[in-house]
Amino acid sequence: MPTQSPLAPGSRKDVGESADAAPEPRQMASQQYTPGEVTVVDPAMVKRAVSAAALGNAMEWFDFGVYSYIAVTLGHVFFPSGNPTAQLLSTFGTFAAAFLVRPLGGMFFGPLGDRIGRQKVLAITMIMMAAGTFAIGLIPSYAMIGVGAPILLLLARLVQGFSTGGEYGGASTFIAEYAPDKKRGFLGSWLEFGTLAGYVGGAGLVTLMTALLSTEDLHSWGWRIPFLIAGPMGIIGLYLRMRLEETPAFARLEKEAHAKEKARREVEKRIGLREMIFGQWRAMLLCVGLVLVFNVTDYMLLSYLPSYLTSELKYDETHGLMVILVVMVAMMCVQPFVGKLSDRFGRRPIIATGCVGFLVLSVPALLLIRQGSLVAVAVGTGILGLLLVCFTAAMPSALPALFPTKVRYGSLSIGFNISVSLFGGTTPLVVTALIGATGNKMVPAYYMMAAAVIGGIAVLLMSETARKPLPGSPPAVETEAEARELTAAAAAR
Repeated sequence: MPTQSPLAPGSRKDVGESADAAPEPRQMASQQYTPGEVTVVDPAMVKRAVSAAALGNAMEWFDFGVYSYIAVTLGHVFFPSGNPTAQLLSTFGTFAAAFLVRPLGGMFFGPLGDRIGRQKVLAITMIMMAAGTFAIGLIPSYAMIGVGAPILLLLARLVQGFSTGGEYGGASTFIAEYAPDKKRGFLGSWLEFGTLAGYVGGAGLVTLMTALLSTEDLHSWGWRIPFLIAGPMGIIGLYLRMRLEETPAFARLEKEAHAKEKARREVEKRIGLREMIFGQWRAMLLCVGLVLVFNVTDYMLLSYLPSYLTSELKYDETHGLMVILVVMVAMMCVQPFVGKLSDRFGRRPIIATGCVGFLVLSVPALLLIRQGSLVAVAVGTGILGLLLVCFTAAMPSALPALFPTKVRYGSLSIGFNISVSLFGGTTPLVVTALIGATGNKMVPAYYMMAAAVIGGIAVLLMSETARKPLPGSPPAVETEAEARELTAAAAAR
């Protein structure tokens, strides 16, 4: 992997000093910076970083989307015949099991990414995600090998869950550390654009198969197609990630670390995990709260709702999937614009709008969906989808800014995955169980409202980070002229 020279685009340069002069070291905890300490990013490298990160996210959520949309079929394939509700619960239980190991993946890959680099770890997670997804497509059915089928499915899901534990934190960190400060929201929004693209790809493929294949063919071999596609997708994603250079923020941190004595580095490594969790406890709690509302609403709409329409409301499967597909395409169209709005008006107003919207509109939206007509279902899901964009567009830039550079990958991965595991990935299982226990089909709306309250509290307590340098990093700009202007203003102060 080539390393950046002091003059390479995207590397850290001392504006106004000689090209060969090394930047003065600084305290990572401080938001102050010396007049010559500004990052000038390379636009071409930023585009490559965003594309590689978004593709990995797309592959991850292509799998999760397919798994959710084809959950009823997977229940027939991998679990004993009998009660359809029990089969669906078993399928969602296996789905949720992958999230139980995500914190372990975050604790493993996060500190590793802060120690050896973001790019290397993201390449590893890409390989593991592709392998786990591809393996699902090769597993024999329950009718062929009995209880071995669900066991193998569970093992493949655990591999996926462990690898994705390091995916989102690393991908969002990678984009945030490459992006100029004034465009971090816009560029970060493309990470979740990749998520939506993965869902659209999964939903579109499942919808096409449902429409073209008979039930027998779908159960026999058709369900394997989406999972087998992960193989070539993983190869492409790995190629893109291997072509990336390390982020400027990490490269600087690594350079400073090499200048320190060996003994001190060893001490820092030993206390790393403790510092990532307890040394960042306030930011960690805010991260958990923000990710809770983000993922509960995300999984409710994109993962659970297709099965809800089919199993609970007896809605036609093909039409239900088509509605979700159209809503996701609409979300993709809006996503970059809301990301730009978060750069202009701030992350807090955008995220707060989503929280208030889910608190007020979850019940009306679900009542529209339950009304049953195609128009009502489309309007209800459209309302939820547009509210969800407030999170998908702003969170990828808001979450990395909670933590300083030296622990950003690790702290974000741990906090994100703890919250996803406890609240996001379990959403389909918990809501299905609650509906079964209470008979109340409005449970999804109440669940989203509760999540909105918790997310709203986190928004009130978080600081605004739009158009500001990341903690532990000096300002990042697009041009030398912007850098000179910034340093001149800093010198004048």
